[in-house]
Amino acid sequence: MNGDHMVLGSSMTDEKAIILAIILLLLCLVAIAGNCFITAALGMEWVLQRMLLPCDKLLVSLGASRFCPQWVVMGKTTYVFLYPTAFPYNPVLRFLAFQWDLLNAATLWFSTWLSVFYCVKIATFTHPVFLWLKHKLSEWVPWMLFSSVGLSSFTTILFFIGNHRVYQSYLRNHLQPWNVTGNSIWSYCEKFYLFPLKMITWTMPTAVFFICMILLITSLGRHMKKALLTNSGFRDPSVQAHIKAMLALLSFAMLFISYFLSLVFSAAGIFPPLDFKFWVWESVIYLCAAVHPIILLFSNRRLRAVLKRCRSSRCGTP
Repeated sequence: MNGDHMVLGSSMTDEKAIILAIILLLLCLVAIAGNCFITAALGMEWVLQRMLLPCDKLLVSLGASRFCPQWVVMGKTTYVFLYPTAFPYNPVLRFLAFQWDLLNAATLWFSTWLSVFYCVKIATFTHPVFLWLKHKLSEWVPWMLFSSVGLSSFTTILFFIGNHRVYQSYLRNHLQPWNVTGNSIWSYCEKFYLFPLKMITWTMPTAVFFICMILLITSLGRHMKKALLTNSGFRDPSVQAHIKAMLALLSFAMLFISYFLSLVFSAAGIFPPLDFKFWVWESVIYLCAAVHPIILLFSNRRLRAVLKRCRSSRCGTP
């Protein structure tokens, strides 16, 4: 999920790293297939019927923002493989970096607004402000989508400005990528401009996400506890519904946390590029990314219906 670590190194020859890279590729394909199905199924319904539930609008936007970065990473990997000595700040790589930054920010904001929607609509708090939000939130979903795109575009432009200044410094001083002076320019910009900007950009939606998830899981936990005390154990339909909701939310939270940490670790340079630890961490991230779309397919009523129709058409049944 990291688009920044694309420099080939000696650790690529490690057998364990190669095995993890293959596992990573397979998990990546599963994640692409799952997000592609979600985006296509809900997107087609939105286009054909000219309407979609507010929650599904957020879900299809999130699926698209998760689907596209995989192709950006594959495009960058292919380019670096074909041109291994390419200048790291050339127009092609800067364009790919622009797309990567935009899609990352959009994914975080779409995930955050989806958590806000789940929290307000599912949680059963009785505070007047919370009840007012429950009544009004569906009308605000288009503005949530527009604000996500707007905020993501704004921060991506700031990233682009920083990278462009580094590029201009290299050109102005006729420096090579491996030049010590050039590296110091990049380090200064990364330390005092890009990294703080990235942390602010990523931390804002993450904080909102965590608050909503804590409130929602707390509310569901209380309801499940009451259901266990008043009904016939875990076989009761209401208890099973709460358990399914909890599992879906926990998988959503785990994916978000792993995604956020991958961005932070990448920006901070904690894992050396293509080191064994790097591949282990990436495999964990893609495991979450592969599992979550599958959970969504079986927890979302509309997606289950589309999946059932696809299975019926393949089997030739009406």
